Parts: sequence; structure tokens; C-alpha cells
Amino acid sequence: MKITDVRTVLLTGPCTNDPFLSEARKRRSAAFIEIITDTELVGIGETYIGYFFPESVPGIVDFFKPILIGQSVDNIAELWRRMYHAGNFWCRTGMGISVLNGIEAALWDLKGKMTGLPVYELLGGRKHDRLPCYATGGPSNYPKEKLAAKLDHYLKLGFKGVKLGVGCLDLSNKGWHMPRAKQEIAEFEADKLAFVRSHIGKDIQIMLDGHMGNSWFNTWDLDTATTVLQALEPYDLLFFEEPLHYTDAAGYAELCRRTTIPIAGGECLTGSAEWKMFTDLSCFDIGQPDASFTGGLGEFMKVAAMLEARGRKIATHAWGAGGCLMQNIHCAFACGNTLIVEIPPDYAGLHSDIVRDSFRMENGDVLPPEQAGLGIVLTDNVKMKYPFIPGSGEFNSVPGKILTD
Repeated sequence: MKITDVRTVLLTGPCTNDPFLSEARKRRSAAFIEIITDTELVGIGETYIGYFFPESVPGIVDFFKPILIGQSVDNIAELWRRMYHAGNFWCRTGMGISVLNGIEAALWDLKGKMTGLPVYELLGGRKHDRLPCYATGGPSNYPKEKLAAKLDHYLKLGFKGVKLGVGCLDLSNKGWHMPRAKQEIAEFEADKLAFVRSHIGKDIQIMLDGHMGNSWFNTWDLDTATTVLQALEPYDLLFFEEPLHYTDAAGYAELCRRTTIPIAGGECLTGSAEWKMFTDLSCFDIGQPDASFTGGLGEFMKVAAMLEARGRKIATHAWGAGGCLMQNIHCAFACGNTLIVEIPPDYAGLHSDIVRDSFRMENGDVLPPEQAGLGIVLTDNVKMKYPFIPGSGEFNSVPGKILTD
């Protein structure tokens, strides 16, 4: 079997069917890569860059395409190495290696289909019979009655864990809100968690997400994060995600020493070399690589191994579309140190029409996929159903460029 073509498919559709997440984001874009062969088999992968800057993906895919034409999938690591080296001045971290991630995922999907095996078997074999998962709930929708309804919604869907954002989104009162003074932030979040715990009890896992890499106007410093997290220690958080900016490696290392709450992070890190710096500094108690962004499924496995060698767990990050979801699930099952899996709850067509019945959840756990490859499809009907809308990528609003949907 030989590769004959490599194509980019850009799609735009509803972000989610979740009525609470929909208050923050109405639509999403996605970028898939198809690897065509001289057989009926087609490999499909996704890059998370398609959620943010989909227009950039086709040109980068076309840059790498000649390296793959005429090749087999016998040695995916070697094909990845050739692509990485060809772009080594701009592909070591960031957008280049993240698009490469989608190409490499498609190679693994193709090899799985060729061998009749789920991709986790090709990555070293399944390490878990099932894995706990959580509903990634986005903002804390206020007033509190709405927050309670949001929690009830996820519990009815079968989740036993929920992640909420700091601050709140209250459409009845000025929209987004977060206090600015550190003590006020601590009091606000402690009051929120006291309410959440009283509503759902002690057996449901709770996580908070600071989104501090995305907050251009009120990014917490180390002192603020310390004050907030120490105030939240009584509420039994599974982890607190991204309480500092992405780039604050020294701050993360110190914060891990200052609080008993496990610190999670790394969703934005790309490439095992960048991850190694953060891992060597012991920046995270729980790493959050993303198998559609980190640089490839092979890179994901390297990152997980680095963290495991230091006694750290991983909690997959997965806020892309259906390919992203399944790529992360396969990697999660292949890693012995997986703690929990992120799931977009009540997802819409760019998930459901692509994963179909490959994603299975039972009693709050994800079950291992059984289909060959990644277990995703990308039919002509799906492509026609979700035509790409230029400008549909999500960005962080700043003066002069404000996200309106």
C-alpha cells in the first residue's frame, strides 16, 4: 500500500449541543487531514490548529505532502522525523508541529486500518480496561441556579466528574465576570466550590480551570494563584488547571510546592523538547498533552513517559472535534499513567457524525475503542453538511479583534 495524496478538509459546524457551553461559543471550525492510498483505505487525522486558525492548515499540509507521496506506513516514526527535519526552523514548536500532529495521526489511523488493530495497540498496547472521564464544562454559568442546572445536566449524561472555569458567565448581569483583587477572587471561587459541593456531594470529581493563558486582562501572578488555591484546599479538587500563564515555568514549579491541590497544565505545549523543559522543572503534578496538538501520537507517548518517570500522571486535553477526541482516547489507553480523560459533553455533529459509535461511555468511564484505526469517519455527506466558513476559528478577544460568536 502506497500513499498517493494528502488532503486538508476544513469544516465549520455547531460548537456543541450543550446549552450551557453554547452561551460562550456557538460554532467551531475543524481541520482534518486525509491520506489517500492506492487501495480503498484512507487515513484520517485532526490538528487542533483547525479550531483556532484553520486557514493556515492547507499550506502547511501541502509543504509536507511530497515527503509522504509514494511511501508506506511501515515506519511512521521515520516519516515524522523527515517532516520534522524539513521544517526544523519553524516546526520545532507551535503551529508547524501541531499541523504535523494531524498528518501523523492520519498515518496511525491508516496503519490501524491496514492491520485491523485499534491505534492504541500500535502505540504499545492497551494499559487500561476502562478510564474515568469528566465533562469539560467551560464557563461557570451564573446565577447559581443555572450553575446547578449545568451540573445536573452533566450528571444526567452519566458523568462522574466536571470541570468548570474560574469567574462566571452571567448573561443576566454584564456577561463575563471575575474579581480582580486576589482575596476577592479567592472568596468568589471558595463560595462557588462550597455551593458545587453542597449540590453534587462528595463522590463527584470537581476540577477548576483558570484559563490563564487566555486571559489578556487579568492573568494571575504567582501570589494571586497561591492565595486562591490555598483557599480552595478544603474542597477536594482533583486538580486545578492552568492557574498561571502558559509561559510561567518557574511560577508553576513554585506553585506546586505551595499548595496541596494538584496543579495541571501543558495543553498549549508542543513537542517533547518543550515539554521536557517543563517536566524537568517539575512544573505540573498532572500533565495535559493533547494528541491533536502536542506534535503527534508518538510525541504524546514520549511526553507521557517523561511524566511517568517523575511519578506524574496525565489528564488528556481534548477540545478539538471528533478526531481530536479519538486520538486522545487511544493515547490515554496506551499510557499507564493516565488519570482521567477530558470529554466534550453533549457534543454536536463535528463529533457525533465523525466518531459515531467509536466513543463509548459506561458508568462515568470511557471504554476502549474496538474499531481498527482511530475509529473515525469523514464521509462526503459530512463534508457537505458542514461547509467551512472563513473566519470561524476561535481567538482570544483583544481591542480591535473581538470574538462575537
